[in-house]
Parts: sequence; C-alpha cells; structure tokens
Amino acid sequence: MPDVSAPDVSAATAYLDRDYGTVPDLVRIHGRERPDAPALIHGNDRLNWGALDALVDRIAVALQRDGVLPGERIAICALSSINYAATFLAGLRCGIAVAPLAPSSTAESLAAMIADCDAKLFFLDRSVASAIAEAGVQIPTPRITFDGSGSGKPFQDWLPFDPWPSPEETPVPVEITPDMAFNLIYSSGTTGTPKGIVQSHKMRWGHVNRGGGSGYGPDSVTLLSTPLYSNTTLVSFFPTLALGGCVVLMEKFDVAKYLDLAQKHRITHTMLVPVQYRRLMEYPDFDKFDLSSCVMKFCTSAPFSAALKADILARWPGGLIEYYGMTEGGGGCVLIAHLHPDKLATVGTPMPGVDVRLIDEDGNEVATGEIGEIVGRSGSVMNGYWNRPDATEAAIWRDIDGTEFIRTGDVGRFDADRFLTLMDRRKDMIISGGFNIYPSDLEAVVLGHPHVADVAVVGVPSDAWGETPVAFVVAKGAADGEEIRTWANAKVGKTQRLSALLLVDSLPRSAIGKVLKRELRDGYKG
Repeated sequence: MPDVSAPDVSAATAYLDRDYGTVPDLVRIHGRERPDAPALIHGNDRLNWGALDALVDRIAVALQRDGVLPGERIAICALSSINYAATFLAGLRCGIAVAPLAPSSTAESLAAMIADCDAKLFFLDRSVASAIAEAGVQIPTPRITFDGSGSGKPFQDWLPFDPWPSPEETPVPVEITPDMAFNLIYSSGTTGTPKGIVQSHKMRWGHVNRGGGSGYGPDSVTLLSTPLYSNTTLVSFFPTLALGGCVVLMEKFDVAKYLDLAQKHRITHTMLVPVQYRRLMEYPDFDKFDLSSCVMKFCTSAPFSAALKADILARWPGGLIEYYGMTEGGGGCVLIAHLHPDKLATVGTPMPGVDVRLIDEDGNEVATGEIGEIVGRSGSVMNGYWNRPDATEAAIWRDIDGTEFIRTGDVGRFDADRFLTLMDRRKDMIISGGFNIYPSDLEAVVLGHPHVADVAVVGVPSDAWGETPVAFVVAKGAADGEEIRTWANAKVGKTQRLSALLLVDSLPRSAIGKVLKRELRDGYKG
C-alpha cells in the first residue's frame, strides 16, 4: 500500500458534521484534497482518489448523455470490480438510483427485476451474459459490458472522451434531496418473488455517520469479499469511501487469497459472513498470517455462533462487531463482542436511537424474557418496496399510538440487560403436535457433536404431527448419521426430537452465506 501520511481532511471533516450530505460529494472532496491517496484496489488494478473522482465524472457524463434522468434507475449485475464501483458512484452523482443485482439469479429473475425497476441501462459482465444467452431470455434494456464481452457495448467504448478529462464537458450538477432513492436492493427471492427495497440517500447517510465510531477514516483499508449487490457489503463499502479510506475488492471469496490480501494490504477493517469466518478459522495456516493491522471486523446476515465469535476474539487481532438488522432498516442491534464476551450468544442491544420491540402472533407486545417477533423503528428505514404498496403495508406493525415499526419476520427474546437472542425466522419455526420448535435450538445441540461441521434443521410435513424436524448435516470425517441423531435426541425434549438426519456434502447457501432452507425442504423426499 502507498504510504499516505496525515492527509489534510478538514473539508471532509466539516462536511461530515452536517445533518445531511451525500456520498458523491465526499468522493469529490477526497478527490480534490487527497488525489494521490489510494481509493480502490482490485487485483493488480489500483485507483487513487483523484482518478476515481475523474472516472466517476466521466461515467456520469455518459449516463446523462444517454438520457438517464435523476430519479430513474440503472441495473448492474456483475462480479465486483473497480468499474462496477465507479459506475455505482456515478449513478449516485447523477441522482440515479442503482439496482445492483445478484449474478446468481436466474435469467428469468434478472429479466423480471430489470423490468420491475424499469432500468434504463444494464451493466453486466461475461458470466452474466452467458447465463442469459443460455437461457434464451430476452432483456431489451441497452447493455454495457464491463469486461468488453460481445453481449453489449464495451464499457471503454461507451465512455465519452478519450483521453479524459475533457475540458469540453462535465456532468450537469444534480441536487440530491434526502428522500431520493439511493439504490434498490432486491430481496433474495428465497421467500417468493424478489421485492425491490428502496433505500434513500438519507438512510445511507446514517450508515456513513456511524462509520467514525467503528474506526473508519482516511487511513482505513477495508477488505471486502462479499458481492457489491448485497447490503451486507454496502454497509462497509460506502462508509469506508465516504470517510476517505481504501477498499480492496475480491471477486469471489477464497480463504488463502483472502488471508494473503489481508496481510499484503495491512487491512484495518473487513466485513464477512459467518460461513466465511468459519472457513478462515478452520484454515490450517490461519495463525501464520500477520493480521495485526486489523482494527475492526464486522459480521451480519446469518446466525453467528458464540463459539465461533470466541475463537475469532482469541486468535484474530482487533475488535469484532456483529450487526443484526434488515436491509429494510427499522430495528437494528449491535453486539460489540470484544466488550461483551459474556453475551456472545446474543446479537447485542438496540443501536442508539433505535426502538426494538417483540410482539406475539396477535400483535401484542410481550414481556422481557418472552419470545416474540422482532419489530423496530429508527430514523434509518427504507422508503418502501418498489411498486409494492401492499408488501410495504404488510411489513408494518403499529403500536397503540399508531407509530409504525418494520416487521423483521425474526423471532427473538430479550434478557434482563436488553441483549437480544435470536431464535429463528418466524417462517422457519416448526409447529409439531401443537408445540413450537425452534430449529436454532436443535442446530446448536447437533453442532455439539464432534463429527458435525455444519447443520441446518427444517420442518417437513408429517401426518402424525403436522410438521416434524429433520436435520441436514455436513460431517467431519467418518460419521454415522443415525448415531448423531440418537446422540442429539438424547439431549432434547421429547417434542423436539429429530425424525430424520441426513448427511450431505454441503448446505445450499446464498452468496452472502444464508442457508437456503426452502431448497432443503423442497428437496426432502421423506
């Protein structure tokens, strides 16, 4: 990494003191004040702040030239790259909302999401183009290909003026108001048709404002191996850049490559999902890498076991923060794990300014210690689901005063110290013989077996009980599935006993590590 010593960030500091600002404005400030400081790194490609600001301007000119207006949308579906990041920032500079889409989506789903948000341009790469072509799906939106593949106009040909910058033209300034759409994050579709979650510039500004408390700043180097379409990634990506740090991008997660990059670039921050942390901590050579530069590690998006958190705290320098919340916003909790080693089984306490409550199936609040669905409200909340007022209304719970809260669909319990323990997704709860069974309870038991590496428990139909729990287990070495089931059933109540346990090579997961339990349920033959 280039040595950039004590840069003058007075203008950025003053700007960050405002009640509201925008990420594109901060990109401009850093580009002017710290042009030679590193901003983005991807493989052998590097872009300093001055070059990033110029590239963002150049892309913005092209977007405006093509008639994309403030408030309209563009879609991006590709692996992480510098051009991807710069295009996202350019859209924001033009007041355009960006819809980052998952490359793992089916071609049919991609077409549906692009049509749903009425994207004016579609940015993609070769891997996505091939999947669309193989499926024979028609997407009429004009395409620009980051890697120059033949499935659209090559990115470098699409850009105006070579060389850049050109004195003839700069982007037309756009006033970006707090409620304007920043991005549309489409839900994974694992629970039905993907919904476009509209996040505003005000909502993202809240994420930026919290960044200083996590140690982000001009000397930060954040390594990101999760994809740029995920809010999991973006809640670290934008605060790092907004506060003048450098982001190191990985196209795909690989344990050895991740550790090599972390050591090489002397990373200070990273965001990982639990399955990535597990794979890193299990890597035989993990302790040989110098990770002493690390200031803070973050985790979100999936259940994070207390044992894994403890292992990270013991062996990986720097702090560990777990975020719990939804892309939709509303109720968010934070566990500062290094300060609360006795609370590692929880997801922490509500963030400052966040009101989190638990309700029963009738919508009534439950007492401390009782289990209920998690609902929350804060100043950081989505504008709503794109073109889905019905879904937006269904996501809202109102208290007796009519105050609106976002429903999470998660089930949890507060302890006496207001630390929240997650039980499960409400839809994943198993009702067997009239009794509520929480898969997470059973998963914790099964994980205690010495021959179990990973497990997911789902409910499947049962003539006798309505539903019954079945475990899918990834084993360590030689294992006997029936022996593991008998061992686990001896440790749980009669109503919780597993009716079956299947050994599998791996669990189906989304790109950000969530187990796709619907796939397990749908594929179970009984």
